[in-house]
Amino acid sequence: MTVEPSSPTAGPQDEQSYLQQLGARVRDARTRQGLSRKALAAKSGVSERYLAQLESGQGNISILLLRQVSAALETPLTELLSERDGHPIELTLLIQYLEKLSPKKLLQAKAILSSAFGEQDPLERRNRIALIGLRGAGKSTLGRRLADHLGIPFVELNEEIQREAGVPMSEIFSLYGDNAYRRLERRCLERVLERHDRAVISTGGGLVTEEATYELLRNACFTVWVKASPEEHMQRVIEQGDLRPMQGREEAMADLRRILAERSDLYGLADAVIDTSNKTVDASQEDLQNMYNISC
Repeated sequence: MTVEPSSPTAGPQDEQSYLQQLGARVRDARTRQGLSRKALAAKSGVSERYLAQLESGQGNISILLLRQVSAALETPLTELLSERDGHPIELTLLIQYLEKLSPKKLLQAKAILSSAFGEQDPLERRNRIALIGLRGAGKSTLGRRLADHLGIPFVELNEEIQREAGVPMSEIFSLYGDNAYRRLERRCLERVLERHDRAVISTGGGLVTEEATYELLRNACFTVWVKASPEEHMQRVIEQGDLRPMQGREEAMADLRRILAERSDLYGLADAVIDTSNKTVDASQEDLQNMYNISC
C-alpha cells in the first residue's frame, strides 16, 4: 500500500506537491531529532537511499515503511501525513540551535530577539519585578516588603556583586574600575535570572547606563522606577551613612541633581513608576503593591 493524496481527483502536480510536503516533514522531523540520514536509516530499518528519495519528494513510500520512519523520528504518523503546511525548516533549525545554548546564552538570545522584533508583553514578565533608581529612593526596603507579600525571593544585586568580587562595594571601583564593575554586574544579573523564575530584584542606580545590561533586565523583568526628590535621596543616603556616589566632591546636591537629570530618560523606560517623595514606607509599599496587582 502506498501513500495517496486525500483527494481522489488530485492530478500529477498535486501529487508531486503532496510528496514534497511529506518529504519536507520527514526532513524537518529528522533535523529536530538531530539525526543524520544514515542514523535514521539504521534506527528505522529503511534504507538511506529510500530516505533520500522520500525527503526529496521523489519517493512514494509505503505506509508500513513510513510508519517505521515515524516511530524512529518519534513523530506521529498523522503529523507526517497531514496536508496542512508545517512550520518552516528555518524555525526547526533555530529551535535546534537554541536548545544547545546554555541558560546564560539563552537569556542573551532572548534579549537580542526582543530588541530586534519587539519587546515581550510586560504581563509576561511580571513574575520577576526589578526595582531601579538611585540609592535612597527606597528600593531595598520596598523590595523586601513586596517579596514577603508575594512569597518570593528578594535579591539585592549589589550584594551578589560583592560576593562575586570578594570585597566590599566601596572597594570594587577603586580596585577594579568602572568597566570591571559593569562586567561583574552583568554576570551577576545573568546568574540571578537563571536562578530565579520569580523574584523581586533591587538593582544599583547606575545599571541603566549600561545599555546591554539594562536591556537584559527590561526583557526579563517587570521594571519599576522607584524615585524620590533630590533632597530626599540625599537625606536618606546620609541617614544610611553612605556618601559613596558623591564622596570627595563639592556641591554634592548639584551633582545629585545632575545625575538624576542625566538618567531620567533611562529610568523612564521602566514599565511603571513609584514616587516615594513625602510618603511613609507603608504608603509607598501600598502604592507598589497596588501597581503590581493592577499590572497583573
